Amino acid sequence: MEIKELTEKVEQENVAVRSIVTELEKVIVGQKELIDRLLIGMLCDGHLLIEGLPGLAKTTAVKRLASIVDLSFQRIQFTPDLLPADITGTQVYRPDTATFEVKKGPIFHNIILADEINRAPAKVQSALLEAMQEKQVTVGNETFMLPLPFLVLATQNPIEQEGTYPLPEAQIDRFMLKIKIDYPAESEEKEIMKRVYSGIDEVSDNKIDASVLESAKDLVSQIHMDEKVLDYIVRLVNVTRKPAEFGLDLDHLIAYGASPRASIFLGLTARAHAFLAGRGFVLPQDVKNMAYDVLRHRILLSYEAEADGLLTDDIIFQILERLEVP
Repeated sequence: MEIKELTEKVEQENVAVRSIVTELEKVIVGQKELIDRLLIGMLCDGHLLIEGLPGLAKTTAVKRLASIVDLSFQRIQFTPDLLPADITGTQVYRPDTATFEVKKGPIFHNIILADEINRAPAKVQSALLEAMQEKQVTVGNETFMLPLPFLVLATQNPIEQEGTYPLPEAQIDRFMLKIKIDYPAESEEKEIMKRVYSGIDEVSDNKIDASVLESAKDLVSQIHMDEKVLDYIVRLVNVTRKPAEFGLDLDHLIAYGASPRASIFLGLTARAHAFLAGRGFVLPQDVKNMAYDVLRHRILLSYEAEADGLLTDDIIFQILERLEVP
């Protein structure tokens, strides 16, 4: 398909997908980046990790999204006493037949809201690993496929908060994006107060058929990405591993760079970003816009960087500023 024709199709499909944004904005004030990233996650079938302090509408946004797209939804509240079987399911003995029967857990839904995921210990968080990667769950000797699409939208409080556990690296790498959200502006907070006082409904009455999203996903996969943009993505990820080879003095600040998943997800999300902008082709700016969310949880800082009070976003900023753009 020619780029001009592809762009025309993108513009048409974009209208239907943007109606999801309209429905979200009826409940969520501000948080434009969060709304866009939720849409990108849906378009790329990617799991999202949303970090922010309590009360910033993380849970409300996810619940609203699930109700708009008309997919099955389950919220799992992660607590220190949660067990892996509470998520995936367990075998129950039936005395009448003298056999074990599998009782499926709450994970068997399209959209899983893993609320405050870092309040549960590592063995519980690890129960999600197979589900997030293979889209299947093993209970006893049986393996069950999960319904598709299957997305884990996890919320977490900042790790410095009391009673939280750091997520295992193997799990955190499975999240396509890590989204950071902050306090609203004064005008937005005033609007939030007004809406809450007048009453808001987290469940949308206007349902959007899941087929609209499937059609958009198919189009996103066709969006043109030039070889130079592909090379830029590969260089960008490789800088996090070997900065000295690219003339950047960052070796002492980075303990471990991003995994190959970063390159894959950066390309996928850049396509989705171009789609939401109404284009049938990817620009380097699409890659730069998605770099923070794709890379911030995949770069492990050195002790020296942490001692200097640096964040992964500071490192990503330096890389984006200094790496040559095609």
